[in-house]
Amino acid sequence: MSETLAFVGGGQMAGSLIGGLRAAGHAASRLRVAEPDAARADFLRREFGVKVYATAAEIIKGADALVLAVKPQVMQKAVRGLAPAPTTTVISIAAGIRIESLRKWLGSSAPIVRAMPNTPALLRAGVSGLYAPPSVTPSARALAEKILQAAGKTCWVKSETLLDAVTAVSGSGPAYFFLLAEAMQEAAVALGLDRKTAKLLAEQTLVGAGRMADGDIELATLRANVTSKGGTTEAAIAHFEKNGVRKLVAGAITAAAERSRALGDALAEQP
Repeated sequence: MSETLAFVGGGQMAGSLIGGLRAAGHAASRLRVAEPDAARADFLRREFGVKVYATAAEIIKGADALVLAVKPQVMQKAVRGLAPAPTTTVISIAAGIRIESLRKWLGSSAPIVRAMPNTPALLRAGVSGLYAPPSVTPSARALAEKILQAAGKTCWVKSETLLDAVTAVSGSGPAYFFLLAEAMQEAAVALGLDRKTAKLLAEQTLVGAGRMADGDIELATLRANVTSKGGTTEAAIAHFEKNGVRKLVAGAITAAAERSRALGDALAEQP
């Protein structure tokens, strides 16, 4: 990839994308970052050799893509009036902020793609859901996809509203697995294991199960393969099912999606 990429915000998620791009051979001279925090700016220069500036206005000119990687609450202030060129692909990785709001704040007709990555992107093991309006060209879509693939896998959704579901499943999802592992650790301690051993068993089971799931086998099949009839796993799964684990998970993900939608509504009301 030889395009010039500009990042508004140089935080953890931007850093993961930049690191992935550099690891894939993208030239540091083709990467620009607007990051006002001096300590973070110094880190980005040292770690990746990229050019870092204090303001977003300094990185716009000549950029093939503009990645908006600031928190939703400060997005309006960060991008107001930047007016990227119509040939610049704008990619927002901020949760909740809709394309209509971004277009209004940017003051530009540039194509906009929304993406929802998750924190495993920091290890280049993330997954990002993407959406672009029909007016966005295939080349702009391809560029957005290539940039997000620097942090892991990607998938496209058919409507912007479905990004609320992406946020609820994969954006917030790592915390759900951490909660389960945390509960497993606590249960193991209650059964007599020391905390260090319980943590090792829970976390490595989480890691290993994740690796097994990274393939073409259906999740239900993977679960069934571990669940011997009359065995210990079957006893645990039966307890989960009896106590409504599927309903509980569905309710939690619905709550997250509704919160994402509400945040988007609130941000859309900003002038």
